[in-house]
Amino acid sequence: MAPKYKHLLQLTHHQPMRIESNYIKAAQFVQDAASKGAQLAVLPEYHLTNWVPDAVKFSDLCGQWEIYLNKYRDLAKEHNICIVPGTIVERHQDENTKYYKLVNVAYFIDNKGTLTDCSAHGLSVNPHSEALFLESTITSRAFENTCAVVFANAGGPKGSPNSNYAGLSRVAVPFLGALGEETKNTSEEGMSVVDLDMRHVEEAEANYKIREDLVKEDWYYKYRGRTVTGREKL
Repeated sequence: MAPKYKHLLQLTHHQPMRIESNYIKAAQFVQDAASKGAQLAVLPEYHLTNWVPDAVKFSDLCGQWEIYLNKYRDLAKEHNICIVPGTIVERHQDENTKYYKLVNVAYFIDNKGTLTDCSAHGLSVNPHSEALFLESTITSRAFENTCAVVFANAGGPKGSPNSNYAGLSRVAVPFLGALGEETKNTSEEGMSVVDLDMRHVEEAEANYKIREDLVKEDWYYKYRGRTVTGREKL
């Protein structure tokens, strides 16, 4: 029999820049959920600081990220509950430029207080791993759905290549990959005008036949609303 889990989904109002009181409120919800038998608590994005990068001392507050991450680790261990503390905005200093960068990171903390996080590891081995995720995923979506993916993202000001925005706006097309020379490789504000020839999309479908497979009655992955027993052939 498949296991069943009890989760806490937190929906609360957190005050911008009130990092300690926001943590206290979140911790109270986690403690209450743990007392009711919850095994996982999922908190909102930006719940500690909100996202107000232009506010005075916002960067300083983000410099306290490790203090609150460790508080959540202790909380998880104390109450025997796994915690996803939403996202925590972290301030890190670039070793080369000495400028500070803000990074929005999601963690998974198990019930022993151990971090099992991909983002922190990814950033430690590749500071551009988030950009790599976008570049890889958007192109793969174009291939796996035999479609064109038009991706428009927020960018930072001109002349600020190290801003906290990902950018990378592009059109992804099967066979061709990413189009949009002025924007696909930058986080700075700009514009690309892309000519999209749908012939490439149709040729991809003719080759891979993904959309054709999706509408077939015997499509392997299609949900049919029936229960599969242990001995039934999939």
